[in-house]
Amino acid sequence: MKSNGSIIHLDQVVKKFGNGAGDVTVLCGVSLQVKPGEAVGVVGPSGSGKSTLINMIAGIDRPTSGQVTVAGQQVHTLSENQLARWRGRNVGVIFQFFQLLPSLSVVENVMLPMDFCNVYRSAERRPHALKLLEQVGLADQADKLPNALSGGQQQRAAIARALANDPPLVLADEPTGNLDSKTAEGMFALFEQLVNAGKTLLMVTHDRSLAGQLPRVIEIRDGNISRDDYVEHPGWAGF
Repeated sequence: MKSNGSIIHLDQVVKKFGNGAGDVTVLCGVSLQVKPGEAVGVVGPSGSGKSTLINMIAGIDRPTSGQVTVAGQQVHTLSENQLARWRGRNVGVIFQFFQLLPSLSVVENVMLPMDFCNVYRSAERRPHALKLLEQVGLADQADKLPNALSGGQQQRAAIARALANDPPLVLADEPTGNLDSKTAEGMFALFEQLVNAGKTLLMVTHDRSLAGQLPRVIEIRDGNISRDDYVEHPGWAGF
């Protein structure tokens, strides 16, 4: 399947999960294309399939049927080891609950993806991680453990970690869900900077007003895309 210049290309993706009562279909033949440099919000009610969609793109879940092509790679064809290394180089994932390793310092957390994928020479990794932490306003917190940081600071550290290997695609799953409104606004401004610098952003959020500030909004209901709207927003790259 050709990606037609898209960084994300889903073709008739179905995802079913089994339980004691039988299979539950979470995605019902979803097709989607996202071009490089786009900023896309994904909204929908709880249980609609939003997180499953983002997990499919990240390769965390595999489709029951259909094809998932991301950054030129058919993700669903990779083994677990291949997938982990592909993801480490091509996709930065930002989770709602941060998922920083508590026993490592903030800067060590940011260095982890570089170590795993053997990106940058050993001597370059800490300076690069410190540069990313400076970008998110956390350089002075680099040697602290994550539990010494506020929720907003931990989320910024998670963003720095997601950018460690300079991935073209950033996926954010409810990244502002545990943040106060002021901190969430700062996070959103940082995402805008990333897109204006050439990254592609796909953000799942329950906050429709936040999603409405993005140039493109997709709504998922009952496992289907029920809305896909483009809105011109000054300041976002390409719009």
